[in-house]
Amino acid sequence: MCELFGVTSRSRIALNELLAEFFSHGVEHPNGWGMAFFYGNAVSLEKQPEASHKSVYLKQRLRSKVEADKMIAHIRLATKGSLDYENTHPFIMRDKSDRTWTLAHNGTIFDCDLLNPFTQCQRGQTDSERILAYIVSRMDKELEKKKGLSGQERSELADEILCAITPENKVNLLLFDGELMYVHTNYKNSLYSCRKGEAVVISTKPLDHHVWEPVPMNTLIAYQDGELVYKGTDHKNEFLETEEKMRLLFLDFANL
Repeated sequence: MCELFGVTSRSRIALNELLAEFFSHGVEHPNGWGMAFFYGNAVSLEKQPEASHKSVYLKQRLRSKVEADKMIAHIRLATKGSLDYENTHPFIMRDKSDRTWTLAHNGTIFDCDLLNPFTQCQRGQTDSERILAYIVSRMDKELEKKKGLSGQERSELADEILCAITPENKVNLLLFDGELMYVHTNYKNSLYSCRKGEAVVISTKPLDHHVWEPVPMNTLIAYQDGELVYKGTDHKNEFLETEEKMRLLFLDFANL
């Protein structure tokens, strides 16, 4: 469907080789690419609704030095939503405390009533954008009760949300809130992590010959500056492909 890439580190690391390998997978995921770089609560977003391996801009971008301590990248194989900029990951939204949330998603929401209300307010048509809208709406509800949410409180609420939306749905995602990088997968062998000094690199597929470990299944985890600071509930909602789900995916793809 799509592929994810993320970095969380205490200090900046060189990313050109890793990103070149990651974006070369655009041959099989040709419907868009994007990168988000983080500077405190500010986000620098670069994305195009075209194949990463054909993008002239991206080729030029990767010829210059690319370094970051926090970033998220995505390549898209569309299953829901037209092939437009508005449907290209990552997605960005701000909550009522002015905290910026950035999400990239690899998966499909087949059925989730909690997300349906957000079809009316989203800019594009993807279920991924609705996930982010729902997360931010839940954060906003908590922010109505208090001035701010601690990292622990944000993590616990994100964990509650993932437990609620994962039944029967494939939800692999990277989510950054300006401080914490949240990582989640509920589909076996579809998200890996690699320790590189102070940095942790996350990718849908291993990108070099170093040791890549599978991300824990069915459990939200969160990193701060490359260190694991939160591990959530094992919700046991593993996504399993069925003939019916694959038929629905095919129908959605055929209508793009």
